[in-house]
Amino acid sequence: MTNTSLLGPWIRRFLLEYLVDERNLARNTQASYRDALILLLPFVAGSLVKHIDQLYIEHISADIVRRFLLKLEQKRGCSVSTRNQRLAAIHSLARFIGERSPEHIAWLTEMRSIPFKKNSKQTTMAYLDKPEMDALLNAHDRNTPQGLRDYTLLLFLYNSGARSSEAANLAIKDLDLGNSPSAKLVGKGGKERRCPLWPHTASNLVTLVVGRAPHEPVFLNRRKQPITRFGIRALVKRSAQNASRKLPSLRTKQISTHTIRHTTAVHLLRSGVDINTIRAWLGHVSIDTTHIYAEVDLEMKAKALAQCEIPAAALDSVGHWTNNPELMVFLKSL
Repeated sequence: MTNTSLLGPWIRRFLLEYLVDERNLARNTQASYRDALILLLPFVAGSLVKHIDQLYIEHISADIVRRFLLKLEQKRGCSVSTRNQRLAAIHSLARFIGERSPEHIAWLTEMRSIPFKKNSKQTTMAYLDKPEMDALLNAHDRNTPQGLRDYTLLLFLYNSGARSSEAANLAIKDLDLGNSPSAKLVGKGGKERRCPLWPHTASNLVTLVVGRAPHEPVFLNRRKQPITRFGIRALVKRSAQNASRKLPSLRTKQISTHTIRHTTAVHLLRSGVDINTIRAWLGHVSIDTTHIYAEVDLEMKAKALAQCEIPAAALDSVGHWTNNPELMVFLKSL
């Protein structure tokens, strides 16, 4: 193996030159690729009993990558979608190296032969009913600075439907807390949108950011450092555990920041907000992505209609009401 096969310099060029300068990928995409390598490299080094700085390109074999992907699913509990995102980062790294180092084209072919796993279409979408969302919001003591921060962050997520990365990157200068309060969110691909805020959300944000510089992040962790998207996810999970003690129905649901995002959309739809407005509210590029919430709402209406359906035994052969006792049982159940 030559010095050109040493993995470290290639990783540096991939992360700092290729993703940033050549591809100009979104910051979240850059972070996703970096996170994939943070997980992969220690796994490869541990499997080969080597230090990370001693790894060569050929050490990342197809067999090791397959075992790495299996670990993501079985040990870390990652979804198929997350597994495929990690593999996409590995494919991109392999293509970057193969296109600039012809002697590694065979290795590139080996990496690219690792297939993405088919992800079965999700049939249900997790969201919270209003009492469940209220229980989540009330899971913290607002009389303490930490509890107020946690409540305000959860309230902001529910109000805006923001992704965890959007909330983590929110700066004080992005807030307009005047007569028509709103927040500027930067979503996927650097696309910006302005989201209206409830007066209650705005008043809590004012308390949180008063006396601080405009360039500072709105939400800080316990060490007064910018909170990360992982910190936000941990907060949501911790809040769900606390709330489930008072509302047992929460124990049966997998609650994440995206669950709150879904909840925002469903509650907006139930309030009569049109689907195109919800698309803009959530920052979806295509309205097709937002139609899933309309389908959920139709499913709920169909179930409600089924509960109100008149039993066949309550009608005679020509569709007239009968004095059947089953009818009386049905009417009393309404």
